[in-house]
Amino acid sequence: MFYPSQPIPGVIIIWGMSHAPTTVPGHQFASDNTAGVCPEAWAALEQANAGYAPGYGEDAWTARAADLIRELFETDCEVFFTFNGTAANSLALSCLCQSYHSVICSAVAHVETDECGGPEFFSNGIKLLCAEHEQGRMQPNQITRLVEQRSDIHYPKPRVVSLTQPTELGTAYGLEQLGVLCDTAKSHGLSVHVDGARFANAVAALGAAPAEATWRRGVDVLCLGSTKLGAPVGDAVVFFDRDLAREFDYRCKQSGQLASKMRYLAAPWVGIFEDGAWLKHATHANACAKRLAEGMKACGLTLKLPVEVNGVFVDMPDELAAALRARGWHFYGFIGGAQRFMCSWATTDDEIDALLADVRTAGC
Repeated sequence: MFYPSQPIPGVIIIWGMSHAPTTVPGHQFASDNTAGVCPEAWAALEQANAGYAPGYGEDAWTARAADLIRELFETDCEVFFTFNGTAANSLALSCLCQSYHSVICSAVAHVETDECGGPEFFSNGIKLLCAEHEQGRMQPNQITRLVEQRSDIHYPKPRVVSLTQPTELGTAYGLEQLGVLCDTAKSHGLSVHVDGARFANAVAALGAAPAEATWRRGVDVLCLGSTKLGAPVGDAVVFFDRDLAREFDYRCKQSGQLASKMRYLAAPWVGIFEDGAWLKHATHANACAKRLAEGMKACGLTLKLPVEVNGVFVDMPDELAAALRARGWHFYGFIGGAQRFMCSWATTDDEIDALLADVRTAGC
């Protein structure tokens, strides 16, 4: 029986009851996590799979992955690996807070809209205070407003500002914006957490060094995503302030995030970061989004939001959206009524052209 050892461009593998793979056309723009494992991550996994290795993160692959992240950010940060972003964000915020604290975030932040109460659960009760936003980006005056609106003992005391970079609406905080937000947070004695599921896409868009987009601006903790870059699974929690990471390893263990065969979480990071594949894949996905956006505009459609990373948010008539879905295209109706199309490391020009051809046929 044949099992593909590399992703097949434009094809999704579906496993049925017989355990034999079948394929369907890859009409996937619903998320950048629908793509397969990128070649660099796959090759690293194959190497990690050779022979025996110590468990629970005591292996060479985990050490190398952590060192590569330190090299990337140009600082001696503390690094922990988790199975997914929900765990990374929830555990990071629970580490920064006591149960009577609150976290200030945008009303469309991922920790507010898509974590199923994970931060509240793992922290034993912190409260998320939702700030107004402009195209997904929190404004500094909102931090001050939420800190100063009450200071009595009946109010959950603000302790952290959580930013999503890039935002859920496909916009990115500029370096100056990020610095002002961090300075505002620090002026109120707050730590700064960044949800970076697509952090690489933001870095590619900004053209900045990762250090400049994080700790040098005042970020204390980054939850760094890998699956959008082509890894099969896993996030990294990066503490730029090592003091904040005290006993975080115990939190990971208690919450089921300490992998016995940690090398399989760590190895893809080595493959993606060792030769710069992370930036190549992020740059490619961003470029695909811009190409798709231009094609949508050429069809007379209006973009709901600027295209700054790898997502395209389109103001699309319901009839056209339904017609595209009937043709097998997958995409999400999203916050604010837009139709969201996400590009990935594996997106091809042919896939974009095929989608645009159906847009023209169905309603352009």
